[in-house]
Amino acid sequence: MSLRPWPRQIAIFAFLGATFVGPALPAAPSCPPQGTGPTARSRALNRLKNRDAAPAAAQIDHAITLEAMVAPGQDKSRFSSGRGAIADGYVDTVYVGGIESANCEATSPAGRDTHIELSLDAQRSRPDQRVIVEVTPRWRRKVHAQGKDWSTAALAAALTRHRVRVTGWMMFDYDHAPESLNTGKPGKTIWRATAWEIHPVTVIEVLGASPVAGESSR
Repeated sequence: MSLRPWPRQIAIFAFLGATFVGPALPAAPSCPPQGTGPTARSRALNRLKNRDAAPAAAQIDHAITLEAMVAPGQDKSRFSSGRGAIADGYVDTVYVGGIESANCEATSPAGRDTHIELSLDAQRSRPDQRVIVEVTPRWRRKVHAQGKDWSTAALAAALTRHRVRVTGWMMFDYDHAPESLNTGKPGKTIWRATAWEIHPVTVIEVLGASPVAGESSR
């Protein structure tokens, strides 16, 4: 089944970008960019997660694609956290992230990251073939001020089973390196292809619905 025509895609994009009446966000957070990381290393990682400026055009590495991110091999030094990236893929799942020091241990969905799992194809790939990209509370609040709803619930409704293009910062999440296929440790459950993420995501575009035969499109 072919992708839906552009009018359908535009309608979905309008849902993400148009003015809306959605759930009110809590007051501006007091959590600093370094969060509550207990070590210098964790605080440095939190600052990368909490970047609030989008990568400039000159900072985008166009050699970074979803295909490059899932390529097999020891990839800890494959990319740079100082570069931005643009990646196209199919959304398998969207869900609320865990309670973590980057968000000062916030427990509410609005105060936690949104995890988006991307695959190269629309066939519901194995988890160890997926790349994680994340929307942070800072960027949720930034686009909310522009009339866009990036709550986890809204993103799940609009993105799941669709092909998307995400832009944002590259980041190697060493906390999840043992659970990633390319850097996994014996005895660990492998649930992702790589510890590299696009985190934070700064732009989301919907390119089309899943072409999976027999499955209705949203």
